[in-house]
Amino acid sequence: MLNYGEALKTQRLISKLTQNQLSKYTGIGQDNISRWESGEVLPNIDFCVQLAEFYHISLDELVGRDF
Repeated sequence: MLNYGEALKTQRLISKLTQNQLSKYTGIGQDNISRWESGEVLPNIDFCVQLAEFYHISLDELVGRDF
């Protein structure tokens, strides 16, 4: 099973961003980012699309899905 929180965190770290910086750049609340990365909750598809577009990657890449 994929660990979505770790995958989201990995993408943020690859971009050399803090949660606070990502929040400022995307308009997504830092508290949401924290809960997603910790695995407390999953982001809805709209937020996933927003993050994938921000990082210029596919949704598969965003969540760590490998073929």
